[in-house]
Amino acid sequence: MEDQRVVKIGCASGFWGDTNTAAFQLVHMAQIDYLVFDYLSEITMSIMAKAMMVEPSHGYALDFVSRVMSPLIGKIAEKKIKVISNAGGVNPLACRDALQKLIDEKGLSLKVAVVLGDNLLPQHAELVKQDLKEMFNASPLPAQVASSNAYLGAVAIRDALDLGADIVITGRVVDSAVVLAPLLHEYQWSLNDYDKLAQGSLAGHVIECGAQCTGGNFTDWRLVQGFDNMGFPIVEVGEDGSFVVTKPQGTGGLVSTATVAEQIVYEIGHPQAYLLPDVTADFSQVHLEQVGENRVKVTGATGRAPTQQYKVSATYSDGYRVLVSFLIAGREASEKAQVIADAILTKCERVLALRSVPPFSEKSVEILGIESTYGAHTRIKESREVVVKIAVKHPFKEACMFFASEIAQASTGMAPALAGIVGGRPKASAVVKLFSFLIDKDQLKIEVDFAGQRYPVQIPTGSVAQDIVDHPVGEVAMYQGDEVEVPLVDIAHARSGDKGNHSNIGVIARKAEYLPWIRAALTEANVAEYMQHVLDPDQSKVIRYELPAMNALNFMLENALGGGGIASLRIDPQGKAFAQQLLDMPVKIPSHLLG
Repeated sequence: MEDQRVVKIGCASGFWGDTNTAAFQLVHMAQIDYLVFDYLSEITMSIMAKAMMVEPSHGYALDFVSRVMSPLIGKIAEKKIKVISNAGGVNPLACRDALQKLIDEKGLSLKVAVVLGDNLLPQHAELVKQDLKEMFNASPLPAQVASSNAYLGAVAIRDALDLGADIVITGRVVDSAVVLAPLLHEYQWSLNDYDKLAQGSLAGHVIECGAQCTGGNFTDWRLVQGFDNMGFPIVEVGEDGSFVVTKPQGTGGLVSTATVAEQIVYEIGHPQAYLLPDVTADFSQVHLEQVGENRVKVTGATGRAPTQQYKVSATYSDGYRVLVSFLIAGREASEKAQVIADAILTKCERVLALRSVPPFSEKSVEILGIESTYGAHTRIKESREVVVKIAVKHPFKEACMFFASEIAQASTGMAPALAGIVGGRPKASAVVKLFSFLIDKDQLKIEVDFAGQRYPVQIPTGSVAQDIVDHPVGEVAMYQGDEVEVPLVDIAHARSGDKGNHSNIGVIARKAEYLPWIRAALTEANVAEYMQHVLDPDQSKVIRYELPAMNALNFMLENALGGGGIASLRIDPQGKAFAQQLLDMPVKIPSHLLG
């Protein structure tokens, strides 16, 4: 790798609201060829759609232009760094216009291209007639949606770079496309060289969440120094697709095979079928090698042809929600908390009924401070200090506002020591639900807007999805009766995340010899039983997948997030803490293997 050319790509944003210091760090403290940003999630798209309805020139990540690019654009031009960002949201042309204004004001000659075609809102009426069904629950497409965007791939961004763009703004693209595209441009990889496309996509997947691959969110967090100055990731990618993950020198964080492995298993489903618009990637045989301090080499991703369809995420309004939190102190705090929460809800629903208003469509009470998120695995029986979190949904905003107004009375008229409402009286907000569906690629018209012209983009049509032969289950240990019981964290590390209403937990053995014992303990049935407090009793299941080369397993927990994202009333709507819970699960292993 050291003797071949490399393209260096730094990622400065994992989500809308990520630190503005990352771009400064990567531009000033590293030598990179490309600076990429990922801003979008389903929630973000609906927020931007609302913003554009209020102000037609909004609907994109405003701070990308004003706070990130404005102070850095001179240095970016000087160092000839190219920028790719999905900051365009639902209004990429407005983002381009704001950026062009900035470029003109600074007297620079940078050229900006825009990728268009992901927004399906204008053809929504026709789509409704097509009898499209939701991917996960087969419900029909709603008549009214707030946003509707296809996840585009890397080809249009590549075309924009080929045309000579210095900055490429997109709407909805898959997170990894902003990294794969410059590699397609620089190395002129064929669009059917699927192994290289899989490696390039993996490079994007590793760095798409910013500092999560450089020590952020890492199981062994005590090994990580410098949380106050976390290094953001850089991939150095060779023409053969192999790449090294690193970060700027002199920054905090940690790049190790373990931190990279955790990010690889983050928010994936079937590791042999990571479906992307440009490639069906197989990450199950990925090999990681520590090749220097804070330098990890990644090889082994393979690919097959992509499918013939794009995934589309639409968002729609489904009533209102309100969430309130308050502190309860003193003896029997958790019992008092439950009584107060039940009383408030009962009272509100009684008054609603008297007014001929239906009850809340959904209710959630979580008592924080007694490990309620751990279900039956809580170790705390009593605490003298808890936070009560109550959330409700209702078709009418007024019903939510009535609930919010009734909390205060509990401080003087119910059990003692309701010590304060966290954040003051809450406001009701719209519930935004996600509707995911598939659409044939040939139904979309993808274009690049550049230098006053529109250039059509030729997208390969893909192929019919192929059957996957799952890896056989690896060696499973046989219990002899002389094992010791330890928490899973002693022999594995893990990371969890969300895919809509599903959650995944990737579990990586600390040593290869631990994996048979992890397999024996973490069967699908055992994990389902251990995590049953988050699973929907009627429609949940747990599926286990093998990643042999990484000594890892991936668990999909279907319907485990109470609706997921902004539709969920839970304190952890994205399953971010599920891995921490599973790492406490007791597993058996011979004592001679430990240490």
